[in-house]
Amino acid sequence: MKNLITSGKIYVKQSNIHNAGRGVYANRDIKKNEVIEKCPIIEVPKHDLANLNESILVTYFFYFGKNKERLAVALGFGSLYNHSYKPNAKYIIKPTEKTIDFIALENIKKNEETTFNYNHNPKNKRPLWFDI
Repeated sequence: MKNLITSGKIYVKQSNIHNAGRGVYANRDIKKNEVIEKCPIIEVPKHDLANLNESILVTYFFYFGKNKERLAVALGFGSLYNHSYKPNAKYIIKPTEKTIDFIALENIKKNEETTFNYNHNPKNKRPLWFDI
C-alpha cells in the first residue's frame, strides 16, 4: 500500500448550504483537474449490510461497482463533502488501491466550499434519496 499524506489543501467548517452540517473548504486556490484529496476507503462486506439501513451511516456511504452493489466509507474528509448539482469537484473510487480521489472540475478559490454531485456524474440532475 502506498503512503497516504494529507494534502493541506482543505479544511472542514460549518457549511453555508442549508441543512448541510459541515462542509469541506479549500485552504488555498486549487486548480482544475488537481487532486484535492486522496482518501482511504473501508469497503463494507456484504454480510454487514443487513442492519445498515437503520444507521445514520447509510447517508455517508459511497456506492460503487457495476450495479452499485458495493459500499464504502471514505476516511479523511471524504464523507463530509456536500452535494451540489453545480459541483466544482468529482470523485473516482479506486477499489484496487482502496482509495477515493476527489478532483477539481474547475478552479476552486481559497475558502470556497468543495462539492460534488452525489449522483456520481456531475451532469446527473436526478433527485437524491433525501431532500435538499
